[in-house]
Amino acid sequence: MFQIVNHGIPSEVITALQKAGKEFFELPQMEKEVYAKPADSKSIEGYGSKLQKEVEGKKGWVDHLFHCICPPSAINYHYWPKNPPSYRTVNVEYSKWVQEVGQKLLSLLSLGLGVEKNELKDSLGGDELKYLLKINYYPPCPRPDLALGVPAHTDMSAITILVPNDVQGLQVFRDDHWFNIDYIPNALVIHIGDQLEILSNGKYKSVLHRTTVNKEMTRMSWPVFLEPPSELAIGPLPKLINERNPPKYQKKKYCDYAYCKLNKISQ
Repeated sequence: MFQIVNHGIPSEVITALQKAGKEFFELPQMEKEVYAKPADSKSIEGYGSKLQKEVEGKKGWVDHLFHCICPPSAINYHYWPKNPPSYRTVNVEYSKWVQEVGQKLLSLLSLGLGVEKNELKDSLGGDELKYLLKINYYPPCPRPDLALGVPAHTDMSAITILVPNDVQGLQVFRDDHWFNIDYIPNALVIHIGDQLEILSNGKYKSVLHRTTVNKEMTRMSWPVFLEPPSELAIGPLPKLINERNPPKYQKKKYCDYAYCKLNKISQ
């Protein structure tokens, strides 16, 4: 996990994204439920809540909204709120900028592996690479010691590009300890995800992280997950495999990987 500044996204674009998201979550519950994920849906898109739900022995304490922002063929505007009225405009604008950041990151990470700069992007689906936005909303919690925002996990995605607000809560696990991630104004927090660990054959490591909640202040975050198409098989890059570096991961369709991960099936 690392943070980047001078990423090129104008501060006013990030501010507008945060403002629209905050206004949505401050709407009455019935208005938010209009965008709820259907109970029988296989997609994760839509509004949902884990407030007061039991999560690893603690109360869950987060509302969320998922929807795809790229490519156009994957977008379902049913899950894009119409209120506030600015929501669609600011998300379309942010989508343009975050795609540029995503492509730069994948290019640099490819070069870091000693392969061509387009190698990772092409292996993740090229122009079909999905950008999935999630807004997390953690309201003030009267007993933070008994609650958890999101339990410890690694992201299924290739990389995650996250916009935080100024309320601390993100933690990363390293050397048997949990460390707080400091807030840096206008910085983006970057998570290496499972698919990048697989493609790099373990050179890049998926980061274990979690979120805590605050007694007095609302914490929010806007992660964008870069995911391959569901039917695309992901495995170690062939250019990285040789006798001294055999494959450490099985090649698998992303949809199958996601199913196993969500259902805690060993893989």
